Amino acid sequence: MLHRHPLLSLLTLLYLGFVGLVTLTPGSDQPDYSSLAGRILARLERYPDLDPVTSRLSIERVEFLANIGLFVPLGVFLLLLVGSRLWWMAMAAGIVLTSMIENVQRSIPGRVSDPRDVAANSIGMFVGVVLALVLTLPATLRRRRARG
Repeated sequence: MLHRHPLLSLLTLLYLGFVGLVTLTPGSDQPDYSSLAGRILARLERYPDLDPVTSRLSIERVEFLANIGLFVPLGVFLLLLVGSRLWWMAMAAGIVLTSMIENVQRSIPGRVSDPRDVAANSIGMFVGVVLALVLTLPATLRRRRARG
C-alpha cells in the first residue's frame, strides 16, 4: 500500500506528525488555543451579519469544531491509501488512533484527556472518509464499468 503511493504516504506521515505535534506535546509547550479561539470569536462578533452564527459559538464549541477539522484530512488520506472498498478500515484506524492519543495524553503534563475529543476526532475521520468517497466515486464507477 505505502510503496504504491509514495507521495500520498509521505503526505500522510507528515500530517500524522503534525497531529502528533498538536496533540502530544506537553501543555506548557503549546500555544494558548483557548485565548486564540476567544480572540477569533471577539473579532467575528464585530460583524453584525454573522450574529446568527457567533451567538451560538463558544470557546468550547470552537475547540470541538477544531478537533473535527484536524481529523478530516487524515480521513481523506487514509481512505486514499487503503481504497474505497476498505473504507471501514480507514475509519477503524482513525478511531484507534484518536483513542490512543487520548490515552497517551493522560500521562503528558498539562494535557487533558477528554472523551469528547475522541467523539470530535471520530466525526472528523468520518467526514474525511465520506468526502474522499464522494471525490473518488466517479473513478470508482468507471473502474467498475470497465470490469463489468
